Amino acid sequence: MSPSSAPENFVHEPIAEADPRVTFEELGVMPDIVAALAEIGITHPFPIQALSIPIAIQGTDMIGQARTGTGKTLAFGISLLQRIAVPGQPEYEELEAPGKPQALVMCPTRELALQVTRDIAIASTKRKARVMTVYGGVGYDPQLDQLTAGVDVVVGTPGRLKDLADRRSLDLSHVKVLVLDEADEMLDLGFLPDVEKLIARTPSTRQTMLFSATMPSAIAALARTHLSHPVNIRAEAHDAQATVPDTTQFIYQAHNLDKPEIIAKLLQVPDADKIMVFCKTKRGVQRLTDDLIDRGFEATCIHGDLTQVSREKALKRFREGKVQVIVATDVAARGIDVANVSHVVNFECPDDEKTYVHRIGRTGRAGKKGIAVTLVDWADVTRWKVINRMLDLPFSEIAESYSSSPELMADLGIPAGTKGRIVPTKPRSEREDRGELLEQHGDRGSHGRDGGRGSRDGGHGGRDRDGGRGGRDRDGGQERSRTKDAASESGEAKPRRDRVRRRNGEPIAVDATAAVSGASEAGEDVASKSRRRRRRRTGGDASGAPVIEAASHAE
Repeated sequence: MSPSSAPENFVHEPIAEADPRVTFEELGVMPDIVAALAEIGITHPFPIQALSIPIAIQGTDMIGQARTGTGKTLAFGISLLQRIAVPGQPEYEELEAPGKPQALVMCPTRELALQVTRDIAIASTKRKARVMTVYGGVGYDPQLDQLTAGVDVVVGTPGRLKDLADRRSLDLSHVKVLVLDEADEMLDLGFLPDVEKLIARTPSTRQTMLFSATMPSAIAALARTHLSHPVNIRAEAHDAQATVPDTTQFIYQAHNLDKPEIIAKLLQVPDADKIMVFCKTKRGVQRLTDDLIDRGFEATCIHGDLTQVSREKALKRFREGKVQVIVATDVAARGIDVANVSHVVNFECPDDEKTYVHRIGRTGRAGKKGIAVTLVDWADVTRWKVINRMLDLPFSEIAESYSSSPELMADLGIPAGTKGRIVPTKPRSEREDRGELLEQHGDRGSHGRDGGRGSRDGGHGGRDRDGGRGGRDRDGGQERSRTKDAASESGEAKPRRDRVRRRNGEPIAVDATAAVSGASEAGEDVASKSRRRRRRRTGGDASGAPVIEAASHAE
């Protein structure tokens, strides 16, 4: 679609690409690093790299801010590689503690830490710097072995870094360069205690660099407490658009039950390559992934309930093109660089403008074009208007759309007649069958365990476990009730049970008439007093008739 024919909810501007007139050699980058970058086709720096590298390689503290997908990782990665000594250099042998980390990079998520490690390792293929990743969710032994063997650069998440530092397995007393990637998240209240403890273990003479796509004024003021006379670098004008301009944005007001159909049709767009879908909750991620697989699409997901190994495998399958779509929570929204992501879909309205910027930043990276689609529920219209105003976007009014709307299909390039399912609908899926069987087994198990109403007849009363209906009578009261009901249904009268009364341990006559005729005047008084005492103690006999009535007839 050309910009001239673009609908109202369309943004398209030329991106600030790498300047071909500037090379890394002119920025003062070492030949080994330049050669390593040239092997993967990187020869000219992006604006944030051109501005920050000459300053960073001199050891100056810095705050760098640029839009996501514009090369912040290499901006600090090249600088720290140039400032450390590696084995084989004369400077390495002169180090106070060779083999101890000389550079530390802290990242908010495991996926981002792995991404940063890969980028730095690529830039150091000629220089042979030893780079390791430290994160939770995996065993300690491999990381401890690698630290014992010696490393030059450590990239990790604050939690595991602090654990290793507390064990005295990670020595940060020789760090020359400290980098906080995605600084606004790293210095947020959730990460601040661990980050400050780790910073306190590093030398005061270190160089500190902070990089992020967003830098609120309060976070910038907090960051300055850890820096010494920092230089603030911004790779665009102060009024520049926060989102990457080469990403085409579409905003639709859609019903929650119709959203999977929209995404399923989007997956069949002819020029669609890899697609990332973001959901708010882990349960929503898993539900949408299962739905897409049931429709016949190759899909995978990453969220916090998965193990680290499973998350890495899912991301690897997506990178290698084995699956077309990956559904994720915001764990993948920051810093994950996957090539050829053509579409990003927000399944719900993001919580704020920062989340929106980082999510759609997964497409339109490094000068490539991308499409971002946001599906807004009716309840989130006001939230979207706040995001729209904060980012100065032209989507203040969004139209109600459905998967069959001609305007939506034309905007997204969905061919006419496209269906949201590429495999026939099964009468009953295996998942439903399995779920039904599990539910049946669960009901039977609960009856057998609680020993209550359903323990003998295998039937009714599964709520006894929870203290619900009949939960107070577990000693057979419900069994008596069922026997009484069965007897009444069969028309049989329940036989009256004679009560045996005792006085001072001896049985007494039950028949009140016999007791009266065989007793004296004094005996009658005693019996009357006893009956009065019994009337106070007992509310009735087995037949339900009040005792006082029996006594009155006897007299």
